[in-house]
This record gives sequence, structure tokens and C-alpha cells, in this order.
Amino acid sequence: MEKVKIENLSAEQVSFQLILHSGNARSKIIQSLREYREGNVDESDHLLSQAEQDLSIAHDIHFQMVQKESSGEKTDFALLLIHSEDHLMSTLTMKELVKELVEIFKAKNI
Repeated sequence: MEKVKIENLSAEQVSFQLILHSGNARSKIIQSLREYREGNVDESDHLLSQAEQDLSIAHDIHFQMVQKESSGEKTDFALLLIHSEDHLMSTLTMKELVKELVEIFKAKNI
């Protein structure tokens, strides 16, 4: 996937990029669990891998924001930014939980 460069984006666009990529990942994570429940283990694993790619993009955007601020540029805080950060963090948590659940299910042949 192509790297998103935040220096060409407005603050709102950066927030929406975070929401977009973490939202895509969240959908794939939920679908992964559903696929596993239906017995489609390979598809479940594939969806988790795709979710990782989406989260990698979101994490890179977040990292660029941290780098920008650490170099002295101030970040304007808005409700949209807070929402996008919350969206990213909850998706990361969800990913770890679903990965662990799938591993438990595999170990127990569920």
C-alpha cells in the first residue's frame, strides 16, 4: 500500500485518513472472526493480515504526527483528531484480542 504523507494534508484530512485506515482494519478484523466461526481458517488469517497492512498505514500516519510535533510544530487539537486517535487505539486493541482468540480456537480445534 502507498504511504500517506501528512505534510500535504489538512488537519481534518489527516484525521480522516486515520479513521479510514483504522476503520478498514476494524471491518477486516470482525470479518476475520466471522470467517473463522464459519470454518474458513485461511480466509480468517488472510483478513487479519490485511488488517495489519491497514493498521500499518494508520500507525505510520500517527508516527508522522508525533515526529512533526517533536520537531516543534504544534498540533491543533480538535474533537475529530481525538476521535480518530480513539478509533485507531480501539482497533489496535481489538486486533490483539481477536488474534489471541483465534489462536486459542486453533489450539482447542474449535
